[in-house]
Amino acid sequence: MKVTSSPTTDGSFADRISGFGRSAIRLSWPFRPALLDAVWAVFSVINLIAIFAFAGWETVPFHLIWISVTLLYGFRTWAPRPTLLVLAVVMMLTAAGIGQDVLWGAEPAAELTEVPLMAAMFLAMVWHARRKLTAEQESRLVSEENARLLATQRRFLQDASHQLRTPITIALGHAELLASGLTSRQEGHDIQVVLGELNRLRRIAERLLVIAAAEGPEFLHPEPVALDSFIMEILRRWRPTADRRWQLGKLDKVTVPADRERLGLAIDALLENAVRHTASGDVIKLSVVAVGYGLPVRMTVSDTGQGIPAELLRHVFDRFRSGDSGPGRGTGLGLALVRAVARAHGGDVLVHSSPGQGSEFEVLLPAPSGPAGAAVGPGADGGEAHRSRRRQWQTCAKDLTAPLPGAVKRNR
Repeated sequence: MKVTSSPTTDGSFADRISGFGRSAIRLSWPFRPALLDAVWAVFSVINLIAIFAFAGWETVPFHLIWISVTLLYGFRTWAPRPTLLVLAVVMMLTAAGIGQDVLWGAEPAAELTEVPLMAAMFLAMVWHARRKLTAEQESRLVSEENARLLATQRRFLQDASHQLRTPITIALGHAELLASGLTSRQEGHDIQVVLGELNRLRRIAERLLVIAAAEGPEFLHPEPVALDSFIMEILRRWRPTADRRWQLGKLDKVTVPADRERLGLAIDALLENAVRHTASGDVIKLSVVAVGYGLPVRMTVSDTGQGIPAELLRHVFDRFRSGDSGPGRGTGLGLALVRAVARAHGGDVLVHSSPGQGSEFEVLLPAPSGPAGAAVGPGADGGEAHRSRRRQWQTCAKDLTAPLPGAVKRNR
């Protein structure tokens, strides 16, 4: 059973709320509301006859009438005018029945006070019910308005991102051509600033597009992804980009259904954030931890960098919230993108950080639903997948121990 209100066809948001009190609430019931009214009317007439017929025993049918009308109102929730009409009729008929007993001496005159008392209780229930329904209606309208605003915002972000990408790409091309023909040191510095800001604008446009599309039905194209191999590939790609102490933590062999491209964008954003907030020689570690069957799989990116101040920790996943400043500052969208991708997969992202002690970000993905997504061991497929992953891990470990080209050894 559900209660629905008569829809309004026009008027502003405020008009719809204020007009709610004038609209009747209709009951979705297996049979017609008129039949429900008829059943109650028959029941009330039977009890009213009992009041007149059995002097001195009117208490039970009297209260049954008032209880039934209260229950009926809970189902029907009439508009104010019909409610007052029904209340007046019930008051007059029940008062007449008790009045007869008082005249015959079967009941004291004080029994007549029960009629206004029951009416007062009924009105209190009516007031509370209408107040609750009005609040629910207002909440529903606010939710619909918020949903409309969010949909409008997503459309705006998508349109703006699409429209920005082309002129930014053209401007980047011309700026790069200018940079190749400049000989002045100052001019070269200036054009590099221009290139840096244009690249930042391009990243903003691309990330806005991903975030805006994250709630769409076509956002993900899942496929089985072996997370240990996936993490090793990402680390091998990132290692030459920054002079950090890149490390592999625990790598559980687990395969989950995920969108490889979107998940890669999220991990790239976490690594970009880690590089930005660490210095040369700091540790950046990647791990995959499968705690147990049915529990979320955790992909972690931790670092020994500067950490996040406590006052910023709760806002790190908000859009355009960045603690950076200067030409190399972030877009303020990387961590928002991570959260959007994680939630699109049915998971989430967590952060643990202390100033001066580094940060750890965890991307939580839903656990594999069946044996097909379980950890792959030597006997799962003849041992070939296990041996392949073992070779890949050994190769990655060799890469991590090899010095970077041109790197200078430092004592830590």
